Amino acid sequence: MLRQNIVFVDNRVGSLNRVTSILIENEINIYGFACFDAPEFAVFRMICDDADKADSVLSENGYMCRITPVIAVNMADTPGSLDSLLAVLRESNVNLNYIYTSYHRTSMIPVVILFSEDLSVTESILKNNGFKILYGLEELKS
Repeated sequence: MLRQNIVFVDNRVGSLNRVTSILIENEINIYGFACFDAPEFAVFRMICDDADKADSVLSENGYMCRITPVIAVNMADTPGSLDSLLAVLRESNVNLNYIYTSYHRTSMIPVVILFSEDLSVTESILKNNGFKILYGLEELKS
């Protein structure tokens, strides 16, 4: 499974830019991200090229952050692809905590990044239903 950085960011002007500036200063690239806000803070989830380094430099700069595993799935860029994936999970009684997208840097194929309460079961269900799971950043770069 891929590893995702989660950073809690103040919900103020420029806060997200401070996070991305720290990452770029440390030569860390973001391959996919999603940001969800709450009244006082935002949850910034991202797939970076070095999850451990990102966690370290952000922690050193006072951010509350953590690393969690996520599932990354290749998606066809056709109508109904997401619906098919979601239908398989619904039929298998899998609840998604969240989902966001990225893409392969070379081929531009969409990638869905998701998290559920039982990642190994979710991964098995998707694999058994013909979905291609990505296991490393090298696959995302291709």
